[in-house]
Formats: sequence, structure tokens, C-alpha cells
Amino acid sequence: MKYYLVLLAGLGLSVESFSQSTLYQTGQQQALDYHFELFDKQLFSASLYDNASLLSESLTEEQRKNAQLNRAMSALQLESPDGPGLMKAYIFDHGNHPTVATAGLYLGNHFFYKRNYKESIEAFGLVNTKGLNEETKVDVLFKQGYAYFQLKNYGQAAGYFDQAKTLNQPVSPDAYYYSGFIAMEQGNTSKAVADLQAAGKSSFYATKVPYLLTALYYQQGSYDQAITYAEPLLASSQNLDRRETIHLYLAEAYYAKKDFANAAKNYDAFINAKKGTLSREEVYKAGISFFEIKNYQRATDYLKVSATGNDEIAQSSSYYLGHSYIKLDNFAFASTSFQAASKVSFNKQIQEEALFNFAKTNLQRGSFQIAISTLDEYLDTYPSGRHRTEAETLLSEALINTNDYLRAIEQMDKIRTKSPRIQSAYQKVAFYQAMVDYRDQKYKQAISYLDKSQGFPSDKDLLLETHFWKGEVHTADGNLPQAIRSYEAAKAMNPASSHPFLIKTHFGLGYAYFNTQQYSKAEEQFRLYTEKLRGRDEKQNYDDALLRLGDCQYVQKKFGDASATFQRAITERNSGIDYAYYRLAVVQNFQNRNDEALAQLDRLISGFSSSLYLEDAMFQRGQIYLEEVRYAEASRAFSDLITGRPSSPFVPFALEGRAVANFSMQRYDQTISDYKSILDNHPNAQNAETALKGLQETLALQGRSAEFGDYVAKYKSKNPGSGNVQGLEFESAKSLYIDKNYPQAARAFENYLRSYPQSAQKAEALFFAGDAFLQAGDTERAIGYFKQLEREPASPQRVRAMQKLGMIELDRKNYAAAIPYLETASQNARNKVEEAEAVQGLMVANFATRKYQQSITYADRLMTLDGIIPESTPTALLTKAKAQREMNQKPQAETTLQNLVRDHKTIQGAEGLYLLAFSYQERGDVPKSNDAIFDFSGPFADYDFWYGKMFLLLADNFQKTGETFQAKATLESIVERSTNAEIKAEAQSKLKNLN
Repeated sequence: MKYYLVLLAGLGLSVESFSQSTLYQTGQQQALDYHFELFDKQLFSASLYDNASLLSESLTEEQRKNAQLNRAMSALQLESPDGPGLMKAYIFDHGNHPTVATAGLYLGNHFFYKRNYKESIEAFGLVNTKGLNEETKVDVLFKQGYAYFQLKNYGQAAGYFDQAKTLNQPVSPDAYYYSGFIAMEQGNTSKAVADLQAAGKSSFYATKVPYLLTALYYQQGSYDQAITYAEPLLASSQNLDRRETIHLYLAEAYYAKKDFANAAKNYDAFINAKKGTLSREEVYKAGISFFEIKNYQRATDYLKVSATGNDEIAQSSSYYLGHSYIKLDNFAFASTSFQAASKVSFNKQIQEEALFNFAKTNLQRGSFQIAISTLDEYLDTYPSGRHRTEAETLLSEALINTNDYLRAIEQMDKIRTKSPRIQSAYQKVAFYQAMVDYRDQKYKQAISYLDKSQGFPSDKDLLLETHFWKGEVHTADGNLPQAIRSYEAAKAMNPASSHPFLIKTHFGLGYAYFNTQQYSKAEEQFRLYTEKLRGRDEKQNYDDALLRLGDCQYVQKKFGDASATFQRAITERNSGIDYAYYRLAVVQNFQNRNDEALAQLDRLISGFSSSLYLEDAMFQRGQIYLEEVRYAEASRAFSDLITGRPSSPFVPFALEGRAVANFSMQRYDQTISDYKSILDNHPNAQNAETALKGLQETLALQGRSAEFGDYVAKYKSKNPGSGNVQGLEFESAKSLYIDKNYPQAARAFENYLRSYPQSAQKAEALFFAGDAFLQAGDTERAIGYFKQLEREPASPQRVRAMQKLGMIELDRKNYAAAIPYLETASQNARNKVEEAEAVQGLMVANFATRKYQQSITYADRLMTLDGIIPESTPTALLTKAKAQREMNQKPQAETTLQNLVRDHKTIQGAEGLYLLAFSYQERGDVPKSNDAIFDFSGPFADYDFWYGKMFLLLADNFQKTGETFQAKATLESIVERSTNAEIKAEAQSKLKNLN
């Protein structure tokens, strides 16, 4: 419908209203009717023009009024600037005329429908409503009220709505609705309820009123009335505006009544409608509702949202979030939640409870260091706190499990009267610290803490262990008499014969007696040890003990027993079976069972090409052939050693043996050649003088004595006079070295070599000089001496010098240069320590030069030498895993890292756990990465860098999974607690980016 028709219809007007019913009409009246017809046909311009012209003619009063009104109406329709003025002029000029009301309504409606509410109010104010019918009167009142409403003048609007609503006209429901809305805004709840209830009776407002009424009942505190009113509506199929808001008001009402089940249901209904967002307070209430009905997973969904921030809502949310996570067995998330709640003081009671629960949660997840510091903080902050007694009990339990043993001891030392619980904890923690110092080779400190542990002998089994470990520490420190006393003290406690630490004591005591040459006592301990372990699956050190038992029997000339023991080792496939073959051959040699001895040696030589005892066996075989007067075989045996192992320290002695065999077979030229080889190539060998004598005898027999003079001269030049003074100088320098006076020892050996450049002890002196300079910090001079030794004939010192050179190059990161030296050292090692050190160096150097498969091979070999040097196995596992990762063997690397983390609580294990968690994250398994950190990080808390790296990785994981609250709390914890500046700085940077 056209706008002007709307206005006319609204006023109840038509063209006919302006015409006069008469049989005779003047010409002017016909013109006026024509103009009305133009208006009726929407020809407003023509109507305006004609009416303006008509007014210049002679008209009756009524005709003039009609023409003026028609002109004003046409001008308004044309939006002519003078339209409002013409209409107002008409109203003011004809105040008492019936058409003035029509004019005012027309003008008011014109502005009203144009949304010019201010002008419409002024125009409607010109209308005298007394003369209007009820329907028109109510319409005007409503429009006036609505205009004031749109202008936010609720006070004026309310008066008009109140007049309009009671007249029972079609527009009355609108008036009730707006009147109710204004009353609600002004806080007049009872009036608002009454008006809205009246408006809701109309079909139009029936869908719009419910959410407002529900809100009003809630604001009144009439929660039951809100529930009673809204629940049936929601249950019906009735269409409702803002249904989700009704759910929200119901949720709030139910929450106020502590009906948390229905509150939770309605909060979820609001969220699921996806038509609005909850305020933080409403999110918090929803979380509490789900917490109260024990739906802890859903509670965390809400509470972790309301926990963000720094206010009382955030504090309370964090606290209940912590309890929710505990119910879900997610102690890691619970810990960060309680920590966040404990940092702020909006609610003092929650702050105290959160701090205590933070400590308890960390105890449950095995983070004992954090638990201890937090319990300390709780006891200091709340000396009369409601959890003080429980906190003290938990603290003593945590101290037993902590890795920060020194701090635990310090804490317990403060307690003057130690309860039985504290005494028990002290005994254990002091023992644990002793084990740390023993691992770090701080032997004096280890003994001190073992003494402290023994001061509180609450646990008799642990007391037995302390005696055993004192024996182990004294042994490592070289104090064997004291070690024997400690081991004997363990035995004196009379534990059960099968007690594991009594069995270990047999082994330790056996070695202590063995190394002090008390072989009969050592034999007894090794015998007890091997008998008790023989039938068991776990036989740690059994193989070693069995071989030492055989050695004890051999030294005491109990050849039958020794033979049986070594044969038993061979039968049982002892891990040292190559040694068993060798020693059995030696024993059988003493028993004059040389054919059997040779058979054992052949088995060793043919079956164990990398054995440390291969050269011993080859030399021993030549010796036995020599004894058996089987000179040709002896010569071949010694030749095998000389050509096959040219760097062996046995070479000068093999040359001597071959010379004797050849002499016996009258092969004098070969004999002379071998003796000359000793004097030319090994002038400082122990048998050099014997070779000189042999050479003299053989040359004389051949009539070549003239040749001997040259060799005598050479020998004297390389072994100059006054042997006693020379020996004293050597022993003096060696004593300085043994006493670790390295600078003085270095100078003493330097002077010795300058005075005696061809000394028989030259090889030893070169090595001691080099190592003394190395220990004193002069690496370059050390290298010079080691390289001199490199040019010397084969000797044990030369092998050790190669190893030292290899380790120096390794320290300097000259990995490629280190490898040849270390290979020589590993191939010629004379004991397990030398072998282990060389193999570990080769593993590191090959990894650094990207020879990853070789590095893995050496890592596996190093693990077979477990315990020979400190932390060799965890180092091997870590290096192996890194090499596997570089070769893209990531599943194998994860398996290696799992073994490392499980078995070794060392710094290598700490780095391994970080790499394992990173590997899980890398392949997208973030939950598994988190679990690895949560489950296994506790024992690695001392290793601050890698421990921090783990939790930085954890924060990254939280971000990846949308757990922003947990990420933020984790980073804040790192910043607060980390002692590593690099880790702290990285956490601060991540936290800044997160914020």
C-alpha cells in the first residue's frame, strides 16, 4: 500500500470526506472536487498546483479550508519544504474546526512513519484526542509513547503506554509489552511482570514475552517462580524467541537453589544453541555445577576457560579445576591448576588449600623436590594452618623420595628432636646422598654420609647395606684395609645366608683380600659367592667371581682345584671364557699336562681373535713348545706372534724364545738375527741384557765375535752407568706422580729423560712425563711426550699414549684425528678399563664425523663393558639413539631411549627422556609425549637444563592441543622455579608470545 494511503487509512479519511452532499454544486465546488480526485489518484503535484490556484479565487469559508488542507497534505506527500509549515499553519488558523484533529494526526503520522520521532511528538501534541474515537485515540497515545521510547525517554513513554494499554484496543498488547519492558529497565519488577503477562496473552507476544518474564522472575529472586513458569514452556513445542536465554536464566536460577544437575543441563543447553556466549562468571558457575554432579571432565571444559585471568573467579576456577583433574587422575594438570590458585590472594582460604593440594599432587605424581619446597612454604606461611600436622608427615615422606638429598638432610638437621619417622627418613636420605657422592667419585664425602646414615639405624637391612657400601667406597678409594673392616662389619650383623647384600659382601670382600694378596681368605669369599649364585637366574658378577676363585687356587698352587674351576667356567660358557681357556692352559702346564694346555690355547687363539689374552696365549703356546723341546713348533708359534701382533709388548720376549728355539735347532743365523732385532728395535726391553749375552754366545760359536763389539757399545750407550742413582731418580719422579703432584712430577721426569735419554725405563718415563704435563694443564707439552712415545717400539706405555692422544684430540673436537689413535688403543688394550675408554672415544668420534653405523657398533660394544668406567652404558644408549635418529631409524631410537630412561637416572637419562618425548611429539602423538614427561621426569629434576627442556616441550604440547591455561601455568612455573638462566629466558619468551 502506498504511504499516503496508509496515512489516510490510519486517519479514517477518503476523498468523499471532503465533498459536500448537495443537489447543486457551484463551479468552485466542482473544481475543489476535481482537485481531491487528483490527490486520490496520487497526482500530488497537480493537486498542489490546482489547490494553490483555487485559493486565489472566491470561495466559501468551508471550501477555502478544504483547499488549504488539501494543499498542505499534497505538499507533505511531495516532501515539499513548506509542507509541515502549511499543515501547522492550518492547525493554528483553524483551532476549533473538526478538521484540525485530522490535520494534526496527518502531520504526526507523516513524521512517525518517517521515524522523525521528535517532530511526530510535537505534531501529535497538536491533536485534541477528546474528539477522537477510542481506536484512533489509543493509536495516537501508543505512537506518542513509542516515539518517546525510541528517543530513550522512558519516563515520558511510560505515561502514554499506560494510557493506551487499558483501552482494550488492537494496539493495547503492544502498549503492555513496551510498558513492561520500560518497567523492567527501571527496576519496577512487579509492574513489568504484570504488563508483560498481559502482553503475552496476545499471539504475537506469546513467543516474545517468556524470556523477559523468566529474566524478571530471576531478578526478583523468585527462582521457583522462574522455574515453574519457564520449564513447561521449554518442554512444550511452542515457538519461543531467545529460547537459549531462557535456558541461561533457568541455569542461573537452579544454580542459586544449588540444584546443580538442572543448572548443568541448562548451561549446556545455552552453549549448545550456539547463539551467545557466557560471561566468565557464568562459565565458572557452569563448571562448578558439573563439578558438584561429579561430571569432572565436563567441569574442566568450563573451568579452564574461567580460570584465565587474574581475579577471584580465576583463582576459584583454578582451585576447582585442580580437584577435577585429580578425580580424572590427571595429576600433572591438577598440579599446574593448584599452583595457579596458590599464587593469588583474593580468597585466602582457597590460597592456603591450593598450596597444600599443590604439594600433595606433586607427591602423588612423584615430583618430590617440588613437593618438599611447597610443603616447606606451606609450613612457613601457615604455621597454624589446618593441614600443618599432615604437611609435616608428608614432608618426612617426601624427603625419603627426593633427589635433592642435601637439602633433605639440611631440612632434617634443623629438627632437634627427630621422631622415629624422621630418623627413618634421615637414615635413607643420607644413604642416598652417599650413593650420589660415590657415583661422582667423591669418596670422602660418601663415607661421611654413610656414617650419618649409620647414626640412625632404624632399618637393619639398610644398616647392612651401609656397611657393604662403605666397603665398596673404601675399595674405590684404594683403602683396602678399611674396606675389609667395613665388609666384615656387614658379615658381623649375621644376616640370612641368602641375603642379597651378604652375597654382594662376599664378592667385595673377596676382591679386597685378593688385592691384598690374602688369597686363602679371598678364595673362601669367592667360593661362597659362586655357590650362592650358581643356580640363580640373576648372576651379577658370578662369572668374574668364578674366574677369581680359580686365580686364588692357582696362586696357592691348588692346581687340581684351579683346573676344575676354570673347566667349570668353560663348561658354563662363562662371559670370560677366553680367560678361562688361558688360565686353564697355564694350570695344566704346571701339572705337566702340556698337550691339554696346548689344546686350550689353540681354542682360545682360533676362537677369540679379539681377546685381550690372545697375545698371552700365543706367547704361552711358544713357551710350552719350548719346554716340550718341540723347537720347530715353538719357532713357528713365536713367529705367529711376532708377525701377527707386531705392536705387542710380548714381541721382544717372543724374539728371545724364537732365538732359543733356533739355537737349539742349530739355526745360528736366525738366532743371531733375533737377538740383534731385540737390541736394535727394543733396546730398552727388560730382556735386552739377556739378548746381548745370547748374541755374544752365538757369535762366538760361529766365530764372529768381532761383530759383538758394536752391540756392546750400543747397549752401553743406551744403558749408561750408575744404575742405582738412575733408579733412585726414576722412583722419586714416579712417587711425585703417584702422589698427584703433577707439576713437580712433570719436571722430574723431564730432567730424568734429559739425563738418561736411552734409559731402560724410557717408555715409562715418556708416558709419565706426558700424563703429568696433561694433568697439570700443559696439553701441548703432554702431546710432545706422547708423540715421542708413538715413535718408540711397542710397549704397554705406547698403547696408553695412543689412547691419551686420542682422548686429547677428542676433547679438542678433532674427531677425525682422534679415531686412528683410539683404534690402536682399543686393539692393543691390556685391560678392560683401557678398552672401555678407547671404545667410548671411538663411539663419540664416529658419531661426530657422521659415521653413524660405526658409532652404533661401538656403542653396542661399550655396553658389553658395563660398569668398567662411570656411566658408560647410559652414554652408549644415548649416543646409539641419536645415531639411530640420524639414520631415520626412529622406532628403533625410541626403543633405545625407553631402555635408557627406564634403567638410568643420570644426566644421559634426562636428555634421553627429552628426546623420547620430542620423538613422540614429532610423530604427532602429543598425549604420549605428555605421558612420558609426566610419568618419568621426577627422578631427573636435578638435571636442571634437560628437566627444563622437558617442560618447555610440555608447554608446546599444551598449546598444540588448545590447553592454553595449562601452557601458561607451565611456563609460569618454569620462570618461577628453574635455576637455569637459558631455560628461564626461553620460558619468559614463550610466555610473552602466549600472552
